[in-house]
Formats: sequence, C-alpha cells, structure tokens
Amino acid sequence: MGLFNRLRRGWNAFMNKDPTWWSREQGAAYSRRPDRVHLTGGNERSIATSIYSRIALDVSLIDVCHCLLDENNRFRKTVDSGLNDCLTLAANKDQTARAFIQDCVMSMLDEGVVAIVPIDTDADPNTSDSFGIFSMRTGKILDWYPDSVKIRVYNDRTGEKEDIVMLKRAVCIVENPLYAVINEPNSNMQRLIKKLRLLDVTDERTASGKMDLIIQMPYSTRAPIKQAQAEKRRTEIENQLTNSQYGVAYIDSSEKVIQLNRSVENNLLKHIEYLTDMVFSQIGMTQSILNGSADEQTMLNYNNRIIEPIVSAITGEMRRKFLSEDARKERQTVMFFRDPFRLVPVNQIAEIADKFTRNEIMTSNEIRQVIGMKPSTDPKADLLQNSNIAQPARGKADAVAEKQDEKEDKNQNGKNRLRL
Repeated sequence: MGLFNRLRRGWNAFMNKDPTWWSREQGAAYSRRPDRVHLTGGNERSIATSIYSRIALDVSLIDVCHCLLDENNRFRKTVDSGLNDCLTLAANKDQTARAFIQDCVMSMLDEGVVAIVPIDTDADPNTSDSFGIFSMRTGKILDWYPDSVKIRVYNDRTGEKEDIVMLKRAVCIVENPLYAVINEPNSNMQRLIKKLRLLDVTDERTASGKMDLIIQMPYSTRAPIKQAQAEKRRTEIENQLTNSQYGVAYIDSSEKVIQLNRSVENNLLKHIEYLTDMVFSQIGMTQSILNGSADEQTMLNYNNRIIEPIVSAITGEMRRKFLSEDARKERQTVMFFRDPFRLVPVNQIAEIADKFTRNEIMTSNEIRQVIGMKPSTDPKADLLQNSNIAQPARGKADAVAEKQDEKEDKNQNGKNRLRL
C-alpha cells in the first residue's frame, strides 16, 4: 500500500473516541460476561463442577458438522450452509463453535435439559417450514406447553436475557442422557451435593474464629445467683481477649481452662466418600480421568458411556429439528467425528501410519495432518494407494471420470439448502 493510500485509509483505534457517547450508545454494560453459564443449586461449590467441566470440554473436542451422505449413507462431504458455519466456525457473535458446544453441555448437565435456539434465520421458524440458520444460542426452558416452550435466552442486541415462546418443532430440546443419575431430585449426584453443602456449613462453623473453651469455676453454678456470677466472669474474660493487642487474658488461680481439641465427630465425611464412589461408578467415570492419569481402556470406556451418548443426543435432535424432511431425503444430516489418534502414544503412531497407508485407509497427507506436520506438495501424498506396490499408469478415462465427479459435486452444492 502506498503512502497516500495509507494516509487516506488509515485508522487508529484511539482517535476521535468520545467515552461519553460510547458508554451511552452501546447498550447495557456488565463487569462480567452476561451470557456465561452460571451453575445452579450449589453445583458451583461441589465436585459436580469438575465433572461437568471435564465432560463438556471433552464433548467440545469432537467435530460436529452438517454433512451430505452418499447412496450407502456414508459421509461424502460437508454442506456449505449457515448451520455448518455455526457448528464449525462461530455459533454467534460471542461464541466459537467449540465454546457453544461446551456451553450447551454444561447447561444440559446442570439443568437436565437445554434448548438450542435459532436466533438469526432467513424466515420465521414458528411459521415457516424452511429456514436457514445463521446464529444460535443455548437457552433455559422455563415453562412447558403442549406445542411450545418458554425459553430464557440471551439477546446479544440488548445485552439482556429475555423470555421468548417458540414452537417445539423449531427448537432443539436436548435432555441429559444421564438425567436419572445426575438431575433427579433423589439421585446420588443430588444427594452428594446436599452432603457437600452440609460439610461446608460444618467447616464454616468450625473455622468461624471460635476458641471452643470451657472455664471451670471454683464454685457450683447450679444456683441462679452463681450462674449470673459465672456469666459475668465469662464476659470479663471475653472482653480481655477482645481488647488485648495480642489476645492475652488472665484468670484466677482457682479457675481452670479446658480446651476442646476437635468438634464432635459425625459420619458426614464417610457418607460423602461413599456417594462419590457411587456417582463415579454410575456415570462411568473415575478419578483418574479428572487428574489425567487414565489409561487407554479407561478413556475408551469413558468415551463410550458418557461422551458418545451426549454427542448423539445433540446431533440427533439437530437432525430432527433443523433439517426438513426434504433435506433428509437429499441425504443431508448432522454428524460428529472423533479423532481416533488422540489417545495413541507417539511410539505407536509409526506402526499405525504404516498399516493405514499400506491398506489404503488414509493418505500420506492425512497421516501428516494427524501428527501435526504440514501436508506434502507431492501429488502422490493425496492418493489413496499403497506406495509399496507399483501402481499402473492412470489413463484418460480416469481423468474424465474425476472431472465428471467434480462437475456433479458443484451441481449438487447449488441444490443443497438448509430446510426445516
């Protein structure tokens, strides 16, 4: 860019800014992000926060996209649509696709059910059978009606959470697959949260600054006069400790001070340990998953019993609500893809890469992408063939067939459109 164009088109973020106008015209302001998930029911003060965060983070690592299938219901390619942009790029102006999925799972685990609301569409979802989605947000369902639901969702234009009523067929309502274990009022998770609240209350009382002392008077305190005298003496000692710079007081030589070393024991901690083990066993999770020391078999069990049901519930509801019958007939769907190499040690990558390329399962560039290397510019690196075997020369018929397939793909892209 030349010097003249740079001066003419240049812009500085700190030039010509009026703070008064800025604060007045931008809407409501908050010291914290207003659309962030806030856990309810005391979950933020219990082990449930760690469990929910771990599950939501692992679910967000799985790729979800709007896809087109072939005649055998196998993945063919992704569809260029607003829904696919929301699932792979940005769901709204505040959240990326991964942050949105994490928000969705956190809200679902906390409340038991979450609503995925289409915000910006090219038609009214309540009246139209076909609409394109350009942004979406998670919402909390307040009231249930026969054909509609009342949802509290964040309005990114006003900066406030608002209550709206939408038809059930226009909103994805995802229920927690582990609802009976986590969200039922009498489930072990809820019992564990209640026990942890009681433990917090006990700890606060223990650490409230009390000295827990017993003063033995040199006389009997059964008579009311002696009780009043003992109460007066106790008040004097308290005043001495309070008004003293170092907390020092004096007593008579005939008085004795008995200090309580610990409070009265209860079975609360044992109950919490028992309920924690029960919750871990029922949801298929272990402590090693939280601290990162789980082995491959433990992680496989965790992915199959927790992660896969949650992702399937989200994608299944999106297929049912965000794709119309005509779109499903055109073999459009919402799929998720999990990276199988995420848990593979480095010393096994070479052997797996050799088997996958030799058996024509993955190309060389796909293997390079898995291990974090840049793709090769060699045309052979994108071919699905065994490099250990001499390949016949490609004829003109193969080239013509490839061009014909590319032409059909372009025509199909023009026909594909997101419908409800």
